[in-house]
Amino acid sequence: MAPVSDSRPLQITALAGGVGGARFLRGLLAHLRSAEDPARRDARVTVVVNTADDVTLHGLRISPDLDSVMYTLGGGIDEARGWGRAQESYGVAGELAAHGEGPSWFTLGDKDIATHVIRTRMLAEGATLSEVTARLCERWQPGARLLPMTDDRVETHVDLADGPGGATRRVHFQEWWVRLHAAVPAVRIEAVGAAASRPAPGVLEALREADVVVLPPSNPVVSIGTVLQVPGIRDALVAAPAPVVGVSPVVAGAPVRGMADACLSAIGVPTTAAAVAGLYDDFLDGWLIAEEDEPPRRPGLVVRRRPLLMNSPRATADLAGAALDLALELDRKEPAA
Repeated sequence: MAPVSDSRPLQITALAGGVGGARFLRGLLAHLRSAEDPARRDARVTVVVNTADDVTLHGLRISPDLDSVMYTLGGGIDEARGWGRAQESYGVAGELAAHGEGPSWFTLGDKDIATHVIRTRMLAEGATLSEVTARLCERWQPGARLLPMTDDRVETHVDLADGPGGATRRVHFQEWWVRLHAAVPAVRIEAVGAAASRPAPGVLEALREADVVVLPPSNPVVSIGTVLQVPGIRDALVAAPAPVVGVSPVVAGAPVRGMADACLSAIGVPTTAAAVAGLYDDFLDGWLIAEEDEPPRRPGLVVRRRPLLMNSPRATADLAGAALDLALELDRKEPAA
């Protein structure tokens, strides 16, 4: 790929959700800040974040992936868990429990509740989720522009076949993920409302105008996969001239973090780096995989092997830098007519 410009900062767009995506993005920003190349050092990063994990509890609208990315990049995340606020307290949760108010499996911290109160109030007053996110980011200064995938309500629901005689029941994704730890096999995962949704303002432009598009090692089904279900986003990736480079979330047949294997099983896809790449087959140009994994056998896809574990800030920044290096090796595509 020819240099973008000696003076113009790189425009980088990422699709992300969850803990892995948030940590990768923090590594990307660290890599950019330390770069000698001014185009990298002054790069502008836009993140299109999954909102299909969103849920309403205790009357509050919660956007777990948006908040995890915002807190992680803004320095307020609970590092041990990878979600929620650091140095959190749980006085409100304790009072709710004393009143017998559930659910007990989804505990909101006191500091975190402030975020949800602001979001819920602003939404009730007519603000869009994009406007709410911009307002919350004024406090956190994440160093990247965070865009929800859509301002419309989308929620992931899961069908479980654990009823009498194999009967199915539907639960919100959060219940399956947090309460059941995805241990009950899912027979269907549906992003309810996605088909009727529209990309949030700025999303399609960020994909069209990017010099590089990056897919962090987020869950391919319920993080990046749900972003791709918003009409127009997948088409924009196919048509975008920027190289699209992804990082495999799978190492040696197991997810790097979380329970992505349960999600992949639900849609009939093996837990392999090659199979995950196949989910992005129509737009993926470059793919980073672990040294021990088999590469996808698709003509034109450029694959690089490298360590994928984000087990230190340096390792994470190096991984993000490797993804950017690969993208900048690739030729820009001809824009679709």
